[in-house]
Formats: sequence, structure tokens, C-alpha cells
Amino acid sequence: MRVTRPALARRTAGFTESVIREMTRLNARHGGINLAQGFPDFAAPAEIKEAAKRAIDADVNQYAITWGAPSLRRAIAASYRELYAMDVDPETMLTVTCGATEAMISTLLAIVDPGDEVVVLEPFYENYGPDTAICGAVPVYVPLRPPDNVFDPDELRRAFSPRTKAIVVNTPNNPTGRVLRRDELAIIADLCREHGAIAITDEIYEHIRYDGEHVPIATLPGMAERTVTISGASKTFSVTGWRVGWIVAPPELTAGIRKVHDFVTVGAPAPLQEAVAVALALGPSYRAKLAREYRERRDILHAALVVAGFSPSLPEGAYYMLCDISRFGFPDDTAFAHWLVREAGVAGVPGSSFYSRRELGRHLIRFTFCKTEALLREAGERLRRTEELARAVTR
Repeated sequence: MRVTRPALARRTAGFTESVIREMTRLNARHGGINLAQGFPDFAAPAEIKEAAKRAIDADVNQYAITWGAPSLRRAIAASYRELYAMDVDPETMLTVTCGATEAMISTLLAIVDPGDEVVVLEPFYENYGPDTAICGAVPVYVPLRPPDNVFDPDELRRAFSPRTKAIVVNTPNNPTGRVLRRDELAIIADLCREHGAIAITDEIYEHIRYDGEHVPIATLPGMAERTVTISGASKTFSVTGWRVGWIVAPPELTAGIRKVHDFVTVGAPAPLQEAVAVALALGPSYRAKLAREYRERRDILHAALVVAGFSPSLPEGAYYMLCDISRFGFPDDTAFAHWLVREAGVAGVPGSSFYSRRELGRHLIRFTFCKTEALLREAGERLRRTEELARAVTR
């Protein structure tokens, strides 16, 4: 008797493809404006492109040290010291990764055992759910409640248990745009210390803020030894295709994370690491200009969405805008997003992809504004007809 076994591992059963990348493909098919995937359509700073060319011409084209080129690790450590007074040893506390995405999965694989619980604030970037599943962990979701997208401290406390190994914190937050306040982070820190849990913080949008202060949770009392801080170059320097991220963690956690990173990707691109080291030296004037220009883009898209009949939130940070689409009469956000790119020529991301249960986000769509002002204005013009077009198919 022949025994048949499923071809795929059970851990993949609940996976879907990335909805964000799916919408990018649909947008290309329909010739739309891509406000779905968060990659800029404008140039990266000339200084860092030239630095990458110099590194390639200098034959920095072979493997870097697995956990990162020394020049980049020194530059990252200096940046954390300057910005946040964090004492980061580049030899024992830093791992350079293939983007923040790899940083998150390598971290979870290094610290989480099957059956452990990981608290995740919801809505969340779509990778966090599959990341926990790959590790065999159990995600425990705690809502960021609208309209202000704040968590209830009592709900968060109830989410922690003897099985809680970690909490994933994303600030500035994708998709809500919330910048968590110091007092909110202090509540999370208290629970981590009480339960012996690790805070894993995704801070990739740390320099794209319009309101509030970015506070690394690692700087709070007693948290340096139990925090894994993740960030990267993609968003700050408009180089999402370079895939250079990093992890800051205490030495004992770094040692485990480096082992996983080594076998998952070996290392990030060597010449691009040298260029990111140059980028980190651009300083406060560059970061101020970055935030100022993104604020202008945010305000352009927000105004256009209001005129078009959407109900957009106004983000405090990152470069996304969640919108309530209830008034358009579509019962399903995915159907609406597919219809919108087909009929109006603008792609967004169905809100349900950021929730553990689809029904929680079926009234939402997310747009990104990391595009030129001209493109955002063109998108606004296209979206003006949304309500008129929707009436024709929903009445």
C-alpha cells in the first residue's frame, strides 16, 4: 500500500501571497498609478549612488563579513549613539541583514520556539503573521483601536501569559501611521520586564515623522538587555531594492541571530553596505528635508482623498494612509481594490491584509504617498470619479 503525504509543510497552510505585491502586479496589468507598494518613484540621493558605484569599481564585489561590513557597523553604531545615546558595540551587538524583512524572520527564528506566544499589535505589516507561523509560534493579537489607533493597556496585559516570548512593536506604524508615545512604550516595557519577554521593534520608518518623537524602546529603563531593534536603509534613503537592513540586540541575542542570518542569507550586498555607510553620514539636515518633503506629499494625498469622498486618516509617521471606504457601497475591500485599479487606474491595498481576521479590515484601503507630487496629484484626479463610478455598480 502506497502512503501519500502532503507535498507542503503544514506551516504554509494559512499563507497567501503578499497582497501588496499582488496589487502591484494588478496595477501593472491595468496601467495604473501604484499607491499600493511602498517604494519611491523618485531618485535616491546622488551621494549614495556614487558611493555604490565607487565600491563596485573598487571591486568590493565579494562576500562581506556575514554579520556586516565593519565600515557599516561602525556607522550604524555611531548613528545610534548620536541620535538616541544608545551604546551599541558594532562587534557584538550588530547584524546587517537583507532588509528589515529578513531581520524580522531571522530574529524570530533565533528567539522563538514552537508553541511560544508572540504578541502582535493589530493592524500590522502583513509579514508578521507568516513570520510567527514559520517559527511555529502562536500570535496573540491586540488591537490598535480607531480612531486614534491606541491600544487598551488592560487588553495588552491580558494578552501576556507565561507562554509569551516576545512582542512585535512597529513604530512609526505601518499601516496606521501611529507614532507610539513614550508612555505607551513604557507600558509595553513594564509587561516585558514582568513576563521576561523580548521586545522586537520594527523601526524602519524612524526618520519619516510628522508628529511625535521617535523613542526606541531599548532606551527605556531595563530594556536594553531585552530589546531587538530592527531598522534599515530602504525607507530613509529611498533604496528599497538594495535590501540593506540591520538588527541591534544585546550580545547574547546577537550571537543566536547571527547564526540564523548566516544560514538564511549569508550576507547583504557588499558594495551597497559601503554606500549605506556613506548615507548614514548625511546627517540631520538630510533627515529634516526627508520628513519635510514627505509631509508635503502626505498633505497632497490627504486633501485629494477627502475631495474624492474617501475618509482618510492623517498619519503621524511612515508614508501610508488608511481610508474608510464604507460610503462607496462595496461589502468587500478586496473587490473594491481590484475594481478601483481596473476602473479608476489607482492601486491601493485591501485593508483586510493587515488584520488577523479579514472582516476587521473589510471597510479599509491603504494608499502610499512615497511618490512624486505630480504623480500624487494625478492619482487624486483619477480618484475624483470614485463615487460616481461606484454608484454605477452598487446601486
